[in-house]
Amino acid sequence: MNISKSNRGRATAAVSLAAVLALTATACGDDGSGSGDEGSGKGEITFWDNNGGPRTEVWTEIIADFEKANPDIKVKYVPIPIADVQSKYDTAIAGGGLPDVGGVGTAYLANIVSQEALDPLTERIEGSSLKGKLVEGMVASVKDAAGRGDDLYTVPTSANNGTLWYRTDLFKAAGLEAPTTWKQFYEAADKLTDAKNNKFGYTIRGGAGSIAQALDATYGQSGITEFWNGDKTTLNDPKNVDALTKYAALFKKNTPSADVNNDFTKMVAQWDTGTIGMLSHNLGSYQDHLKALGEDKFAGIPNPIGDGGTRVQVSNPVDGLGLFRTSKNKTAAWKFIEFAASHESNSKWNESAGAIPANTEAAKDPWITESASTSAAATSLTDGSTKIVNLPYYLPDWNNISKADNEPEFQKLLLGKVTAKQFLDKIAEELNAAQKEWKELGNG
Repeated sequence: MNISKSNRGRATAAVSLAAVLALTATACGDDGSGSGDEGSGKGEITFWDNNGGPRTEVWTEIIADFEKANPDIKVKYVPIPIADVQSKYDTAIAGGGLPDVGGVGTAYLANIVSQEALDPLTERIEGSSLKGKLVEGMVASVKDAAGRGDDLYTVPTSANNGTLWYRTDLFKAAGLEAPTTWKQFYEAADKLTDAKNNKFGYTIRGGAGSIAQALDATYGQSGITEFWNGDKTTLNDPKNVDALTKYAALFKKNTPSADVNNDFTKMVAQWDTGTIGMLSHNLGSYQDHLKALGEDKFAGIPNPIGDGGTRVQVSNPVDGLGLFRTSKNKTAAWKFIEFAASHESNSKWNESAGAIPANTEAAKDPWITESASTSAAATSLTDGSTKIVNLPYYLPDWNNISKADNEPEFQKLLLGKVTAKQFLDKIAEELNAAQKEWKELGNG
């Protein structure tokens, strides 16, 4: 579980599994129905799933449970592909058509909050059955990412963790150990590659979502544990340049050439159906691998440990549910959020996704320790071996800088058209300017 925070120090970098399991609370307050001018609490509400497709089945089940418990409310489910979420929200904010409830991750939360599109939720939580039952570290991350002090603009539902998935059958056949260090990772990438027979050691993400994966590998190897050094980012530090140069050199040498266009869906499908040794993603793709490969052919472990003996990872977003200000029935919308974040629903969703629950009662459920990859992810953040580089989700420009603006530049890097230094210098310049602007507005 990776929990993000800014340099302001309000958030906890990670919440130990022991702390999660120890948290208890009592339900109190009203049913979260809100005041009388927030709709009748009946009728239809619209819910946008921010990872439509992979999570449609479990959301369909949760919605059916909710409608059974609340027969006067119907939920219109709209699956939004994860790659299109921010643009969909931006378009709807500008032109109308926002949902009542939407999945909102911390990676793009600040952008939506800056457009005044979400209702603050702190008071609603305090008066609901969720009071005291949300993991404190995730709550802190959501507050921090929004950049509005102690205001909470989504109810956190889950946290993910960077994971190195590897084919246990291929490793065993090649006489290789689990790639727990970067040295072992690169050795395995070489040994498992037989390009003439379409066998590769690794699949690299070159399309949508590529930069977060690249940053994880970069900081993981360099050992740098802070994203900012004063008001300047460490992104283009020479150690990071060397690390990214080595990582990008895997392309076409130890990866398929088609990887330059890989988004999440293509990358996972390719790994699940081919003979590729390793894949970097997060806990969220567990069910895809399980369905395609079965339990005996793969395993997921935390990202490799660096030469200094410490695992360094960049923070992964905390997912959550937001209540949009334009909703005409906030009473019903809040009931749905409260239900979805409750013990049973939150546990059901996270078990399906292989992620870590935000509901403290759900975090006590047996499946957490029974799932090897989820348990290992939690343990890696409590045994002292992991340091988190906290990405600046609070910057309204973060998502554009780290995705749309520079994903084509990463493809140029893979194709040898720019160097790692040129790539990182460009992003660093943009981030330094965004941080300066953010502070000039009175933040930080």
